[in-house]
Amino acid sequence: MGLLEGKTALVTGGSSGIGLASAELMAAEGAHVFVVGRRAAELDAAVAAIGPAAATAVVADIADPDDLDRLYEVVRARGGGLDVLFANASVARFTSLAETTEEHFDLHFGINVRGTLFTVQKALPLLNDGASVILNGSTNADSGAPAFGAYAASKAATRSFARTWAAELKGRGIRVNAVAPGPTDTPGLAGLQADPEQTAQFQQYLAGQVPLGRLARPEEIAAAVLFLASGQSSFVTGSNLYVDGGLNQI
Repeated sequence: MGLLEGKTALVTGGSSGIGLASAELMAAEGAHVFVVGRRAAELDAAVAAIGPAAATAVVADIADPDDLDRLYEVVRARGGGLDVLFANASVARFTSLAETTEEHFDLHFGINVRGTLFTVQKALPLLNDGASVILNGSTNADSGAPAFGAYAASKAATRSFARTWAAELKGRGIRVNAVAPGPTDTPGLAGLQADPEQTAQFQQYLAGQVPLGRLARPEEIAAAVLFLASGQSSFVTGSNLYVDGGLNQI
C-alpha cells in the first residue's frame, strides 16, 4: 500500500519541474492528483505521464480568483475533499533594487504571495481534517542574493504563512509546512537566462555554491514533499524543510 493510498492531492504549477515530479510521486504512492497549471498542452502531457486514471488536469491561473473558484468546483465535483495541497506555483525573475518596477513587484507578489494565500484559503472548505498543506518556499528567503529581492521577499512571506496557518488550522489537525528547495535543475531555472550558454554558466555557478557540488533533481525535492504530505511527518507542522544540498546550512 502506498503512502497516500486512497488520498486526493492537488498540485499547483504541476505541469513541469518540482510540481510535476511531486504529482508523479504522489500518484505512484496511491493518490489521485489534480494537476494545475496555465498551459493546457503541458498539463495534458503531464497527465499522460502520470496516468489518466491517477490524475486530473485543470487549467487555472492562481493569480485569478475566478480561476481558483472554478478549480475548486472541479475538485468538489469529484467528491472526497482534499487530503494534500501542494501550493507550488510561483515565479522568479532577476532585477536589482534600482531597476525594480511596479510590474516586477506585482508579478512576484501577485503570484507567489497573493496567489498562494488564496489558493489555500479557497481550499479550506474542501480540506479534510488531518490534511497536509505544503507551501513552496526557497532558500533565497534567507539569503541576500543580488537582483532577487522581490522574489526572496515573496518567499519570506511564504515562510511566514506556514507558521501562521499551522497555528490557525491546528484545531482541525491540518498540518502546514514549507519546503525550501536549493538550486534545482528545472525549466524555471533555465528560463532565468536569455540563451543556452548563459544558462549553462549560471547553473555551473549555482552548483559551485552548493556543498554537495551539484543542482538538485526535481525528484529529490518531490521526495521531501511526499514526506510532508504523508503520515510519515504526522508530528511536523509549521516547519521549513530545507532540501538544499547544505547551501544554507553549512
